[in-house]
Amino acid sequence: MRYRFLRFPGGKAKAVTFSYDDGFKSDKRLAETLSEYGLKCTFNLNNFNTDDKLSDDDVKKYILGNGHEIAVHGKMHRAEGAMRKIEGITDILDCRRELENKYSLIIRGMAYPDFGIRKFTANVTYEDVKNYLKELDIAYSRTLGGDNNRFEMPTDWYAWMPTAHHDNPCIMDYIDEFISIDIGVPNYLISYLEPRLFYIWGHSYEFERKNNWKHLDDICQKISGKEDIWYATNIEIYNYVQAYHSLIYSADSLTIYNPTLYTVYFVADGKLYSVNPGEQIKINED
Repeated sequence: MRYRFLRFPGGKAKAVTFSYDDGFKSDKRLAETLSEYGLKCTFNLNNFNTDDKLSDDDVKKYILGNGHEIAVHGKMHRAEGAMRKIEGITDILDCRRELENKYSLIIRGMAYPDFGIRKFTANVTYEDVKNYLKELDIAYSRTLGGDNNRFEMPTDWYAWMPTAHHDNPCIMDYIDEFISIDIGVPNYLISYLEPRLFYIWGHSYEFERKNNWKHLDDICQKISGKEDIWYATNIEIYNYVQAYHSLIYSADSLTIYNPTLYTVYFVADGKLYSVNPGEQIKINED
């Protein structure tokens, strides 16, 4: 066996996820629209309780009730790069605890608030932030600093760069390019490509302020309903990738055991395989 590549559930080679920040009431319309198209989103919430923010019932009905994810966005929406370590730890831990207590969930996702980790002004480094997020059992954190304009899987879960903001002037071209990528059919040549991820982010109030909700509909209509794409929340993608990396191999890499609760798909030398929870398989040596 020469090369092996992850495939998403069902053997799909592409995935799409959305991430929206701050928990404004306009998230209700966003969540409903995404749900109508079968799309999944992570909503990053802080702990402000103002009239323009989602109520607890709103979160339960429109976000959790539609299968979306909620994630940490800082209790006070302060950038990690501007806080001492003890302040950053307290801010994230308080936000996580409050959200978990409200919604009876285990919450492990996050998006950096404000300028996040783009600069550091409080005698703290990125490694400091990454280390305390790990200690707080935060699994991943989306960052900014400009769209990466690529369809790559994250190499650092604590600096997860999105593909594009929904107002990126190239967003529709990116969607066309993404849809046209055909790496889902397993054969000797195509399988030598990594899986692809399209990650769209923003704030729902931007649609409200610009009165361009049609733009959201256009995005959703164009990217949804594709048989070769997995539509997932951020944490669903993270959990699945971790399951893939948890597979246990024999010394020659031909016998594979799956100790996880996920059915895991991968391509090895042009052939698609799946291994069920608790199953051990033998793959072909070609």
